[in-house]
Amino acid sequence: MSDDDDFMQASDDENYDFEYEDDDEAEEGGDVDVENKYYNAKQMKADNPEEAIDEFLSVPALEPEKGDWGFKGLKQAIKLEFKLGRYDKAVEHYSELLTYVKSAVTRNYSEKSINNMLDFIEKNAEDDAANECMEKFYSKTLESFQTTNNERLWLSTNTKLARLWLLQKDYPRLTDKVRELHKACQLEDGSDDPSKGTYSMEAYALEIQMYAETRNNKRLKGLYNRAISVRSAVPHPKIMGIIRECGGKMYMSEENWKDAQSAFFESFRNYDEAGSMQRIQVLKYLVLTTMLMGSDINPFDSQETKPYKNDPRIAAMTELVDAYQRDDISQYETVLKKNQDLLADPFIAENIDEVTRNMRTKAVVKLVAPYTRFRLDFIAKRLSISIAEVQDIVGFLIMDRRLRGKINQDAGTVEIESRADQDRMHAVADWTAAIRSLASYVLNEGEGFKSDDAGGGPGGLPPLTSAPDLLLSSQRTTNAAGKRKANRGPGK
Repeated sequence: MSDDDDFMQASDDENYDFEYEDDDEAEEGGDVDVENKYYNAKQMKADNPEEAIDEFLSVPALEPEKGDWGFKGLKQAIKLEFKLGRYDKAVEHYSELLTYVKSAVTRNYSEKSINNMLDFIEKNAEDDAANECMEKFYSKTLESFQTTNNERLWLSTNTKLARLWLLQKDYPRLTDKVRELHKACQLEDGSDDPSKGTYSMEAYALEIQMYAETRNNKRLKGLYNRAISVRSAVPHPKIMGIIRECGGKMYMSEENWKDAQSAFFESFRNYDEAGSMQRIQVLKYLVLTTMLMGSDINPFDSQETKPYKNDPRIAAMTELVDAYQRDDISQYETVLKKNQDLLADPFIAENIDEVTRNMRTKAVVKLVAPYTRFRLDFIAKRLSISIAEVQDIVGFLIMDRRLRGKINQDAGTVEIESRADQDRMHAVADWTAAIRSLASYVLNEGEGFKSDDAGGGPGGLPPLTSAPDLLLSSQRTTNAAGKRKANRGPGK
């Protein structure tokens, strides 16, 4: 609870009646002393947190019975102790705080205060010791509220505990906890309980993140499709942002660029609506996917992304996609070298190589277009890459039939077949196939060329000759004519 909340609540509880009795004056005097003690401690928080802790812890002792001021004092002390790394003391005083929720403060106020406390702990946990302390907070909370039948707090705390185990990559315990959450969010007949739809979607998000991290795409795909088809809940946009982001990464691993682009765009919209800073990272993923698709559409043309086009956090990706769409390999390589921090994200580092390879492949095709023969080291020098990589790209282009040629590894050269030679070879191959087909049909399916008797054909004509003999005879005649012409010599 904020300072203003504390002040407003205190003001609501105060009695501004001007007619006092002696007993009321004494009671009010005690309340004023407790209140002053509390606010004096709050003034010391920034400059002297250690002394502020002692002041806050002395507030409960001033109350004859457990009440609001003691509850508030313990809350403030616990937060300071956690920030200062006094984890054992924080756990000890949190256990004391939980004794107030049964009778000293109202159910709604205690539930909200505990949720806020656990959110504070989750946001400020920065090391393993803090995470261990946080787990103790969750365990004590669940123990305390187990007998109160407070289902909302139980679901909220268990969800936070599951997030902690996801952070720690404790997948066995996370799996059990998520299963428990799913069961708690169902009706007796096994269908989803609409009143717990938000918690159910959070459980889906946790499980999807686990499968994404473990690269279990088979389980991830089924769970992802189930999660995005849920219509009985209106989850927080950040939850949907997480689910869509994991879906985009899943599609990327399948090289399904179109569905990946759609998922990343939806994730960006949800993060943007939630005010989450993750929207910047997902926008980078969206730009990356656009380049892998080979799309000419600028990802910053949409109404949602346009405001971020000139954002300095996204400037490097903007320059990359601009160079990519202009096929400017030089500018692309320059931007990538100047912004190595882009590769700090494992997902970008894993996929940017594919974009770079596509850029270099297009550059090789463009560079060798005028030549019938070129050296590998010439291309390597022009693109500032290794000879081995040039050979790999050229080999890929030949196998993909985008380049017709042969690599001479010993000489380090590539010879490109001319188009005229290719057309002539194709024509000869087609003609040969047609002749073979005709001969095969005549000899095997038809009557062939047969004579009526050994002495000649019908009507005293010479015997007919078979198709192969005709071809051979024609070839001999052509060769003989060529020899006679050669013997005559020039001018004869």
